[in-house]
Amino acid sequence: MTNTAIDLATRWPNLADDRFGAEVLFCTDDFFASASRMLSHTEPQWKEGLFDDNGKWMDGWESRRKRCEGFDYSIIRLGLPGTIKGIDLDTSHFTGNFPPSASVDACQCDSGEPNADTRWTEILPSVALSGNAHHVHPITDERSWTHLRLNIYPDGGIARLRVWGRPQSRIEAGSQTPIDLAAVVHGGRTLACSDEHFGRMANILNPGRGINMGDGWETARRRTPGNDWVIVALGHPGDIQRIEVDTAHFKGNYPDSCSIQAAFVKGGTDDQIETQSLFWQELLPTQKLQAHEQHFFGPEVNPIGTITHVRLNIFPDGGISRLRLIGTPVDNAHRES
Repeated sequence: MTNTAIDLATRWPNLADDRFGAEVLFCTDDFFASASRMLSHTEPQWKEGLFDDNGKWMDGWESRRKRCEGFDYSIIRLGLPGTIKGIDLDTSHFTGNFPPSASVDACQCDSGEPNADTRWTEILPSVALSGNAHHVHPITDERSWTHLRLNIYPDGGIARLRVWGRPQSRIEAGSQTPIDLAAVVHGGRTLACSDEHFGRMANILNPGRGINMGDGWETARRRTPGNDWVIVALGHPGDIQRIEVDTAHFKGNYPDSCSIQAAFVKGGTDDQIETQSLFWQELLPTQKLQAHEQHFFGPEVNPIGTITHVRLNIFPDGGISRLRLIGTPVDNAHRES
């Protein structure tokens, strides 16, 4: 992936990830390869010599060669509605069968699905594509969207569609029900970490338990003094009552212990959070961890009030599968750290 793609993927979740419920609702044609494959959270694969009834098996969406005017398109319901920060049109392994160009439209459907009366807005004008490559385009539009229409001109294959952005909060105003305020489905996101050599930090906020060791955050073996850490922005300010730290699948490489600092951050930018976090209050004192286990903390959590950000410290290094911060949303919070 390009540096731009890595930066977007580090800062924002993929709103079109199938793990979040993203779904292809319609496509004009997917004769050679199902359009649903392009929403897979896994990297596209090449399977040498594998054919099905219609031709070479491809890991992505591929339409047949068009023999009439027009172009192919697919309509996608985002798994996480939200503001789009960037799009990647990935043609990995598509060499002689990629579309020469593509564009993306978006719409906001608060209820139901798009229909013939839906008004679409172009958010990515037609761009040239090449084979076996990432095509990453930042999007500067602060509107929120629920559905996309991917247009390919005139036909061909897209391996993956990635749509990075800020999810809409699903937390209802005035709700007093404790929820996971750090969950990506509630707008939580990871901002920075000391290292993510083996596994991406964003994984720790994903739904469900990790499916394997690669579906978590794992650092390289630390050979210098100190400890590893990750900073998380909550999807909504709140008061934390319970914490879960899950080391699922991490057996010979789980951290010895962990602690959590937290603060109510007002103003500033993501880039300067790292320095601030050194001085945040202690939300969870240092706790011992075990291999491949869910660790639940309640009485150990300090009542420090409303927060917006946390810093998870692991000692000295290792892997964490999931972090859950269960708390009560607080509306109209204005307290400074």
